[in-house]
Amino acid sequence: MSDPRADAARYRAERDGESEEQHTGPPQWTTREERISAVEASIQLAMRRGEFDNLPGAGKPIDGLDGGHDPDWWIRRKIERENLTGLAPPAIQLRNEHRAMEATLDEFSREEDVRAHLEEFNRRVKRARMQLEGGPPVVTPLHDVDDDLRAWRDRRAARRERVTEEQRPSAVPRRGWRRRWLGGAR
Repeated sequence: MSDPRADAARYRAERDGESEEQHTGPPQWTTREERISAVEASIQLAMRRGEFDNLPGAGKPIDGLDGGHDPDWWIRRKIERENLTGLAPPAIQLRNEHRAMEATLDEFSREEDVRAHLEEFNRRVKRARMQLEGGPPVVTPLHDVDDDLRAWRDRRAARRERVTEEQRPSAVPRRGWRRRWLGGAR
């Protein structure tokens, strides 16, 4: 196997017209101070070229310095940054679903779908209460399927009434197309 750094140095030497004997590969530093000075020189050159200008977050405080030590900081930031859902323990997921249950049920158009969703939710609450999956205790209440179906029907009827009221014609009579076409004569 060949050393990729040596191959790259050999290529650069051939490209620049140097012979292979003159250039033996990447620079070999003998002391720690030489390495540090080479790194400092590289940083200074990059600063002069402006490679560190306008970096994201420049002039802003560093997030997370004021809080205590959290060993799971990286996963929390990933969840926040990418708006990931469904990663919480079952107790928290069920609590969030319970809060949004009316809106979820209102998206369904058939009563059978509403009933199936409520029964499936109750099954998951019962399973989580048995603590089979671990996590915090589950305090989410079960849904009464018949009561929730009745409330869903009432909300649906109210929406229909609101839509029909908005679609009713106004008190001003509209002229037919013949009158508009004839210019109001007759």
